[in-house]
Amino acid sequence: MVTFLVSITLLIIGYMVYSKVVERVFGINDQNKTPAYKKSDGMDYVPMSWWKGSLIQLLNIAGLGPIFGAIMGALYGPIAFIWIVVGCLFAGAVHDYFSGMLSLRHNGEQYPTIVGRYLGKSVRVFIHIVSIVLMILVAAAFTAGPAQLIAELTPLSFIVALGVIFAYFLVAAILPVNKVIGKIYPVFGAILIFMALSIAGALIFTNQPIPNITMSNLHPESLPLWPLLMVTVSCGAISGFHSTQSPIIARTIKKESDGRKVFYGAMVAEGIIALIWAAAGMTFFGGTNGLQGALAAGGPAGVVNEISTSLLGTIGGILAILGVIILPITTGDTALRSSRMMLTEFLSKAFTNLDGKKKIIFATIPVTVPAIFLATIDYTFLWRYVGWTNQVVATVMLWTGAMYLLKHKKLHWICSVPAIFMTSVVCTYIFYAPEGFNLGFQSSIIIGLTLTIAVGIWYTRQILAHLKTIEKEEVSKIAS
Repeated sequence: MVTFLVSITLLIIGYMVYSKVVERVFGINDQNKTPAYKKSDGMDYVPMSWWKGSLIQLLNIAGLGPIFGAIMGALYGPIAFIWIVVGCLFAGAVHDYFSGMLSLRHNGEQYPTIVGRYLGKSVRVFIHIVSIVLMILVAAAFTAGPAQLIAELTPLSFIVALGVIFAYFLVAAILPVNKVIGKIYPVFGAILIFMALSIAGALIFTNQPIPNITMSNLHPESLPLWPLLMVTVSCGAISGFHSTQSPIIARTIKKESDGRKVFYGAMVAEGIIALIWAAAGMTFFGGTNGLQGALAAGGPAGVVNEISTSLLGTIGGILAILGVIILPITTGDTALRSSRMMLTEFLSKAFTNLDGKKKIIFATIPVTVPAIFLATIDYTFLWRYVGWTNQVVATVMLWTGAMYLLKHKKLHWICSVPAIFMTSVVCTYIFYAPEGFNLGFQSSIIIGLTLTIAVGIWYTRQILAHLKTIEKEEVSKIAS
């Protein structure tokens, strides 16, 4: 119990202190006119209050991610608490803040276009493709589960339920952001928070034996902690999906100082939600072995339902159904919306002769059709590929933030240090995981560290080149 409470306290303190450090390093100016006003179009660029933007951002980046991912991460034991806290404050929230604020500074640009500005055209093309694929995978993975549950609870078949969900996706993706997302999603965001706080209250006030970190449980048996934990628990710690969602809200922010509350704050809130569900997963089934059995029997959705109904009764059952159906649908919705925006930027010439509505419709269909097809295949297969593509996107965003700070002569280490860490995670994971090269653990670590060193050398050269540029500028000033 102590470890759990300390972890939540650290996240709150971290937001109060470190978010201000990050904001100061980035450098805000409320005199700057934001895209919501500069490019106001009544569709995507619409001014919103910071609290509404925060709730929408939380729902967009979270959905069931910090619930399902945290429950899977609970299999590693209390060590998951450390990763959630450290990952959230120093990697995930920094990642979210820079993805949102760089979009805001560049007139609401999408994530791949921002990457191209600081890492070059070739990286932009690569990450554009990877990001759109990730959005399609997320939309498919976060739709199959709700459709299956709807089919179980209603007379509708799985295919019909899937059709209903995607019909909603199409409507929501082409309507102005303030019509559906702006009106309904803050309510769903509040439900996500209420659901987590209710579970936390039940765990604390019923004296559930939430495990503390000890030397004996610091590393799980038969589960390689590195790098699997860092990919399993992404939402709640660091998730590249967030960088694809931040531009949606960046286009609605009224002033730059709102960015800390919206982007950094929503990530910390997600971290707290992840801590709560990780604690519930470790505790409710009598340990990691019991949790593993529950996951094998009913999957993450079954675990959420059992925990909610047992701890909260009828209300918990209702919350579980709302959570498992509504939350992933809202994530799938915004995934398709952001993929539509990315495709429009990526193939801008192809959409030149189309007016606003036609452009939106023709850009939405190409990403919706493959998502519908993928939603009909095995959910666990989809989720494996979501995991590593998600963290590749996150790593590239951190390097983008580092290059931005380096270019503007600011403290780039707040982005480059977590970027190096995540580089080693994804490089090792891709070679080790079954959906990657499926090599041996030791071989994967050697290759992963070698690639990380190579990236570190590249970045060192960028720093040295930057220092030479500064030196030349100083010499030029003295000479003049």
